[in-house]
Amino acid sequence: MPTDADLIQIVDAAMAEAARRSGAWLACRPGCCQCCIGPFAITQLDAIRLQAGLTDLEVRDPERAARVRERAQASVERMRREYPTDPLGSALHREDAAEDEPCPALDPATGTCDLYAARPITCRTFGPAARFGAESLAVCELCYQGATDAQIAACDVAADPDNLEDELLRNLEHAGQAGETVVAFALAVAS
Repeated sequence: MPTDADLIQIVDAAMAEAARRSGAWLACRPGCCQCCIGPFAITQLDAIRLQAGLTDLEVRDPERAARVRERAQASVERMRREYPTDPLGSALHREDAAEDEPCPALDPATGTCDLYAARPITCRTFGPAARFGAESLAVCELCYQGATDAQIAACDVAADPDNLEDELLRNLEHAGQAGETVVAFALAVAS
């Protein structure tokens, strides 16, 4: 049976190929964290991976893990104050919800992800030209400056050509873990 580790290996290999094809068109670098601001939907598979990454960080660097946990708790509390009747639903469905809220995994001092190895699929695939099935994902507005649509298309890769993520998510749904969340709520649960 395929695992999340298999999915990550496939997606990371595809994105490495997209980065290779994109070359200088790709603006994504450590410290560039524009895409890390504002909540975005993640799957339960992503949440499980993030929670495991935070647990691993707790063993390797307890102080850094504590900072991530504190940022996650603070973010959730801010969303609960702003949207007391449905903080998670508002974070998922309102475009203006917490739009200036940095991802709790983002280290504000370095502009890098403290849980990079455990990051969600959305984070892994944002920036370079990629697609899931027939659906092309949006490319970062900082990437491909001056590129034509044809040049961008030449960089495009299939991030998950066999739809392994869908299979893994169906397995989780059958096990009673369904629905979307956001990074802050996933990590606050891990606290």
